[in-house]
Amino acid sequence: MKLEGHGIEDSVVNLKPLDHLMEKAGLIRASGWDYERVTYDYKMETNVKNVTYYLRIQGYAIEGDVDKGNAIIKLLTPLLGKHYYPHGIEYGDGEEFPENIVQKSNQILKKVKESIDQFKVEENA
Repeated sequence: MKLEGHGIEDSVVNLKPLDHLMEKAGLIRASGWDYERVTYDYKMETNVKNVTYYLRIQGYAIEGDVDKGNAIIKLLTPLLGKHYYPHGIEYGDGEEFPENIVQKSNQILKKVKESIDQFKVEENA
């Protein structure tokens, strides 16, 4: 499920402050990166066996290198996904998400947006 309208998509931020502010909001990059892309996840456990939700924010380097830590990242539209053990995470339109999971995701995205606004950089045209 795309979580649009938060103003995060198309934001441009230097990698180091982005890592810091995402971690502060509970989103972890861990091994979710390569030389040109980053993925931050917020894991939401449930009481239902083998059901976990993930708030995911992805981005790609428009300049620099993620591995070297000097990248400037352009963020994409946040996603909410449901993990199906052992198959993986589904983000499809047919997925159902509990209201409390959607609300928690929106709260996290609001916090992230406020932090991003402090560190935004201008994209070179």
